[in-house]
Amino acid sequence: MSEAPGIGDSPEIAEIRSAVRQLCGRYGEDYWLALDRERGYPTEFVRELTDAGFLTVLIPEEYGGAGLGVREAAVVMEEVCRSGAHAGACHAQMYVMGSVLRHGSEAQKKQYLPAIAAGDLRLQSFGVTEPTTGTDTTSLKTVARRDGDVYRINGQKVWISRIEHSDLMVLLARTTPRDQVKKKTEGLSAFIVDVQAALGNGLTVRPIESMINHHSCELFFDDLEVPRENLLGEEGQGFKVILDGMNAERILIAAECVGDGLYFIDKASAYATGREVFGRPIGQNQGVQFPIARCYAEVQAAGLMVEKAARLFDAGVPCGAEANMAKMLASEASWHAGDVCMQTHGGFAFAKEYHIERKFRETRLYQIAPISTNLILSYIGEHVLKMPRSF
Repeated sequence: MSEAPGIGDSPEIAEIRSAVRQLCGRYGEDYWLALDRERGYPTEFVRELTDAGFLTVLIPEEYGGAGLGVREAAVVMEEVCRSGAHAGACHAQMYVMGSVLRHGSEAQKKQYLPAIAAGDLRLQSFGVTEPTTGTDTTSLKTVARRDGDVYRINGQKVWISRIEHSDLMVLLARTTPRDQVKKKTEGLSAFIVDVQAALGNGLTVRPIESMINHHSCELFFDDLEVPRENLLGEEGQGFKVILDGMNAERILIAAECVGDGLYFIDKASAYATGREVFGRPIGQNQGVQFPIARCYAEVQAAGLMVEKAARLFDAGVPCGAEANMAKMLASEASWHAGDVCMQTHGGFAFAKEYHIERKFRETRLYQIAPISTNLILSYIGEHVLKMPRSF
């Protein structure tokens, strides 16, 4: 197995890596292959990951968590993906929880965070994306109208993952029409939705069949009542609630891509060493060896950017540029490594028993979600390089 980017890990980080690897080792790749075929959810894996404290590393100790940082959380996600597992089944528990931690009232924190830390509640879903607006979040059309002690929500969301396996969802809706606010980012509000209570009472969930087992769904809201006390943060300031979680999300997704990249490199280098054609290992051929080596260098470089972004985030320093670059570089490195791994294995790469094609599909998502590469480049061009806004 090739060395991980954290070559200078602290003893604490090294211990986390080792523990996560051991836990993941109990869930072999056949476990994930079966779930992929059945479009099933890894209930046992998520439960054990939660019980071991790995999904609650960001929750402060006073609420039952480990009280660690995004750096440690990123290591957890990296190792989960490097093992061949699908971190998309549970990664949102970390960054969605951060919205409650940073913007929730003390009553909300006490109500939800200890239960999430104990594994009694799952907060796995972010209800933001809509069919007609995509990443143009400020143009979303889902509306929340105040009616006494409740908000009535009407609208539609799409590509909302894990909603069927979540007890709670953070939902973004417009509470003030866009033409009545000074800035387009104003007038949006965030809500904590009790998913189980909402089902059949204003919330309809329709699964989406897609190329990866990401448990994504389309949601329909028809006068869904959400108690006023479930407003997360201030009314009209929900965009900030969502925005604050985006850097952590991008850093964690980038860490997953680093794990995916190392997974592909591990597979490719091992196969190239053991596979003999024309009387010699194929890895002896530079045409096979060099692409794998280049991928390793790319993943190492991306891993360093992930580490930098995570350290800045944990220090409370602005890190929008670093988080975006980490996500872009890592997603591209993992996709490149996946392509080289496929090429190294030749026809065998398409056989499900080799597990590569599943991971190949999974890692492709991250050049699109949670934000596309083009939008990251636009962010860098405008906010870092100070060029004119491109849209």
